[in-house]
Amino acid sequence: MVASVSRLAVPPHYRDAALFVLLAALFGGSFAAIKTGLAALPPLFFAALRFDVAAVALLAYVAVTRDRETWLPHTRGDYLGIAVAAALLIAANNALLFLGQGSTTTAAASVMYGLNPILAPLFAWWLLKQRLAPLGALGIAVALGGVVIIVQPSPESLAGGSALGQLLVLGAAAAVALGSVGLQWVEPRMDSVPLTTWAMAGGAVLLHLTSLGAGEAVPPLVSLAPAAVLSVLAVAIPSTAIAYPIYFGLIGRVGPVRANLVAYAVPVFATLLGWLLLGEVLSPWTAVGFLVVVAGFALVERAVIREEWLRLRRRFAASEADRPTADPPCDD
Repeated sequence: MVASVSRLAVPPHYRDAALFVLLAALFGGSFAAIKTGLAALPPLFFAALRFDVAAVALLAYVAVTRDRETWLPHTRGDYLGIAVAAALLIAANNALLFLGQGSTTTAAASVMYGLNPILAPLFAWWLLKQRLAPLGALGIAVALGGVVIIVQPSPESLAGGSALGQLLVLGAAAAVALGSVGLQWVEPRMDSVPLTTWAMAGGAVLLHLTSLGAGEAVPPLVSLAPAAVLSVLAVAIPSTAIAYPIYFGLIGRVGPVRANLVAYAVPVFATLLGWLLLGEVLSPWTAVGFLVVVAGFALVERAVIREEWLRLRRRFAASEADRPTADPPCDD
């Protein structure tokens, strides 16, 4: 019985790979909903409302499924982890990203935000003393090239957007890179789900204060059209309440550099979901860009891929050795 259970157990690297793909799909599927919501709500208030709903949903889930001692912070690292995540990964990231997207093109914003995985190794070297191998750095650069092929930003689109908007999006990418590395640096002990819950609550408060300070004109919520309400719920639940705990958990298990590679997979899923759900036309360059992104991932994860290939070869060789051989013919 124990042997059968161990065979059914999913290896950690398989689980994390599946969660990585799910995270990219959840983040990638949020673009249409965000665009709809921004047509009815000011950007900072919309970002704050997103985390209001997500924090309430996650807090209800944690309160029902976990003992109180497990979802309250206890150590200094827990409190610092909540503060870092709330200030950088939630508030600064979303405030800068939403403001920047309002004054620049989608193509320019995608490229600027795609610099996040390049910035993360720099912060990891500074705070964690981690150095990226040359082939790993090459893989990150190759994956960024794949994103550029998919997005295909023209000189006009890059120059047409506001320079301030592009700088704001770049600031959002830097906030994510620094926040993800800082979260691992402070070493919180609590589980990623309750940590995410408190970070979302704190980040929502900071975003509301920023919205008030910016003087945003907030419409009455009861006057929102059904499409705007659905867009808020679509962004808040799958792309936030579900996605962010996955993201924070990956940071703790695989590290910020590898977790932030999701920024390169998001455009792939956003494009595919736009084709499946919105009928958008897929360019042949999308397929080329996807293959380039996969090649970049393969360079970064070359050690894991090599180990898995050797393991599968050993398993195949063992199965071949255990296979019964045919009996030789008997002479009459």
